[in-house]
Amino acid sequence: MLFAAPATPMPVLGIFYPGETAGFFLIFMLGLLIYVFSRRAGTGKRVPSIRKIPGLESIDEAIGRATEMGKAVHYSIGIGGVTHADTIASWPILEYVARTCAKYDTKLVQTNRNYLVYGVCDEIIKQAYVAVGKPESYNPNDVRWYSDSQWGYSTAVLGYMNRDKPSTNFMFGSFAAETLLLAEAGAVLGCMQIAGTTNILQIPFFVATCDYTLLGEELYAASAYISKDPVLVGTVVAQDIMKMLIAAVTLVGGIFATFKADKWLKNLFAK
Repeated sequence: MLFAAPATPMPVLGIFYPGETAGFFLIFMLGLLIYVFSRRAGTGKRVPSIRKIPGLESIDEAIGRATEMGKAVHYSIGIGGVTHADTIASWPILEYVARTCAKYDTKLVQTNRNYLVYGVCDEIIKQAYVAVGKPESYNPNDVRWYSDSQWGYSTAVLGYMNRDKPSTNFMFGSFAAETLLLAEAGAVLGCMQIAGTTNILQIPFFVATCDYTLLGEELYAASAYISKDPVLVGTVVAQDIMKMLIAAVTLVGGIFATFKADKWLKNLFAK
């Protein structure tokens, strides 16, 4: 009996496990907010707008620069796998970039480390060219898988950039120790660079070397910002409101705990 597992507490009313009630209500409130704001946005009612994100606003400018110079646009989706949140958040941006490049007949070279991500990116770019009515302009050789190795991929990208000298360098996704290597190479070549990642250890390198950087969760809001889809916009707004509520509760709770308000409240209601 010394090593017996502790007994699992019985849920209250078959739903609420001891110690998990607050989490349940937080998730319930988040779901309710998402539903309400998605419905409002979907029916055309007013919802708070997403503030301007300079990095996303400048994508067209960066592609236009490459078009005027007759050079390519490079898009790196990073080293994350197909299930990585940063990779998934990067795909809507890639679709928008591919559509814009196809529209202006600007060469787009997209590079990958993960072979599964490569397959998804290839299909996204192919469908983007079809969507703008230029399927014949799609070149599968411009969507490239280099290596499963982090440094093998990074070295291959450096080689490509040194040979072809693209005018614009987009880096949206999961990045690690190779961040400064890729970003500095683009800066040396004079590329206009826009990047984004949620890895807080790598954001400073992007800030130092890129023209625009998406900071943290701005990358996750990109799909709603670019597509203007009412459901996605409503979801982002609901999440931000939930964050503000949690911050307010944390602040009030901290003040109460500092002045030991729990004892005062118990005495108040005991009278």
